[in-house]
Formats: sequence, structure tokens, C-alpha cells
Amino acid sequence: MTQDDGDLDSLVRKRIRALRLAQGWSLEELATRARLSPSSLSRIENGQRRLALDQLVTLARALDTSLDQLVETATDDVIAGPVIDGIHGRLRWRIKADPGMTVMRQRLTNPAPDNPASMRAHSGHEWIVVLSGTAVLMLGNRRFRVETNQSAEFPTMLPHAIGAEGGPCEILGIFDRDARRGHLSDKGPAAPR
Repeated sequence: MTQDDGDLDSLVRKRIRALRLAQGWSLEELATRARLSPSSLSRIENGQRRLALDQLVTLARALDTSLDQLVETATDDVIAGPVIDGIHGRLRWRIKADPGMTVMRQRLTNPAPDNPASMRAHSGHEWIVVLSGTAVLMLGNRRFRVETNQSAEFPTMLPHAIGAEGGPCEILGIFDRDARRGHLSDKGPAAPR
């Protein structure tokens, strides 16, 4: 076993314990979920028992994580710069852990449209947080004021539009793969400004 293997082994054991504690579970609770004895789990966490691949898979499932996340060691790409969205000219960041997700920063200056025909619907899910100012989120026939440091989350199959209220505002939007596609293909007037 190389030094790197020992470091990974230690890291995985620490993650198992940390994830168990984060769930508020005792050794007995996680052991039951993973079909292990509490003493076996204790020895795994403390490095007194060898980590077997089948046990890692079972523990990852019991902890509601993936095996990849349990053994992930890459920390070289912690910092990422934005890419300019070619269609809308906005800053966009990809989420490394889920390449289908995109984070986009937008400065809104126009009010949300009052005309329901100006709203769009597409597959996906969006989450926004207002960084400054006040945004108005139109969802179907409902109107929501979203103020600084508040967030909103919604399925994009609902006709929707976002605009500013009382002056410019800045939002950070997180789009799943389908929602991002809906925004990239939307060149009409309902695109967020």
C-alpha cells in the first residue's frame, strides 16, 4: 500500500463517520441500515478492519451518497472561472459535480411582463437567489416579490418570467440540464434580461 492509498483509506473512514454523525445516527443505526454489526462498523471507522469494496458500496447506499463521492480525492479544480453565455452575454458557471447544472448571474433592469403570453414554459427546474434589489417572479397567474437574500425554486413547466422591481436587481440562478436548454434555446422577448 502506498502513502496515497493509506491517505485515501483514512479519508474514506473519516467520511463514513462524518456522514453518519451528520445524519445524527448512532453506530447501531448505520450498522442496521448497512447490514453490518455495530462492532464491525466501529472497527471500519477506526481503521481496525479492512475496507472491502462490497462494504463500501453498502455503506454509500446506507449513507445516501455514491461510491464516487465517498472515495473522491480530486481537489485540484476547486476554483473555476465563468464562461460568457454566447446567446445572452451572461456569466455562467458549470457545477463540476453535476455537469448538467449551470449557475448564471443576471442583472435585471426590466420589469416582469404583465402579459401571460410573454411568459415561457419548458422542461426543467430552476432556483434563484436575489443578490441585490427586488425581483418579481411571475409563475402562471401568480406574482411573487423576491427580495435581497431570498430565494425561489420552481418547476419550469409553469409559465414563468422574472423581472426587476423598483430599479435594477441581480440574481443568481441555478438551472438543471433541461432548464438550461430551455434558456439557451429561448431567444424571444420572454428571456430573462
